[in-house]
Amino acid sequence: MSLIDRGESTVSKNCWRLVVLGSPMVGKSAIIKRFLYDTFDTSYTPTVEDFHRKIYKIRRQTYKLDILDCSGQMPFPAARKLSYMTGDMFLLVYDVCNRDTFEAVKVILEQLNECFTLAATNNTKSTPVMCPPLILVGNHIDKDHKRVVLSTECLTLLAGRPSCAFVEVSAKYNLNIDDLFVRLFELAKLPMEMTPARHRKVTPSYVVSSRKTGICGFFSRKISEACGVIQPDVRRPSVTSDMQTAFEREIIRKGFMQWKRNTSKKNDASKCRVQ
Repeated sequence: MSLIDRGESTVSKNCWRLVVLGSPMVGKSAIIKRFLYDTFDTSYTPTVEDFHRKIYKIRRQTYKLDILDCSGQMPFPAARKLSYMTGDMFLLVYDVCNRDTFEAVKVILEQLNECFTLAATNNTKSTPVMCPPLILVGNHIDKDHKRVVLSTECLTLLAGRPSCAFVEVSAKYNLNIDDLFVRLFELAKLPMEMTPARHRKVTPSYVVSSRKTGICGFFSRKISEACGVIQPDVRRPSVTSDMQTAFEREIIRKGFMQWKRNTSKKNDASKCRVQ
């Protein structure tokens, strides 16, 4: 069976969607191309919406990584919210030389907070629930002499957010791109072999071997065993499919919140009332 065929039957816990957001011309697509193909295109083509998929075989398990490269201009709020609700990880990209692009990711971050926040029991406070891994990405550090957004501003913005991190990169010169995805996969608790430098790149026709090896063979192949392939001509899941995913996740979040409330009530009831 080919690795791509195995990807179709990947268990849900190993299926992840990365959503890349930001203003036009900040380098969202360039970062993705560096990650997937290690290439850089000097020409600029506005992104409407691109969808990519990479299938991995890591330690005898299959992983599926979907990447949604969102348009910098999304005129339909419902479509934007749907992209938020179906994401498992997020990259928020801005240009370190453009203040407006930084202000734009601040707005996106606030919108994500609203999506991943549920009202608390008293309806007067909001409690973040299951906040997904997120990286704030400052691109174009090769133009540092034109910088207008300071690193300290980004660190201040993300203060108190344990599932978020900040990385500055240059897609053009491939600076810190690998570090960016190492940090992202660390936050998501995904295998480090998913980063570009830690797995073999194979062709779509690559057939996964089911042959078992002894302990000596395992140690000799533990580095080369991890492999990944970019699925060609992949189609973005339908809006109906995404809406179903968003609905199911909302049920899970509400169930998680209810469990927290019930647990809190049990703990309060078990406390000694004699003071």
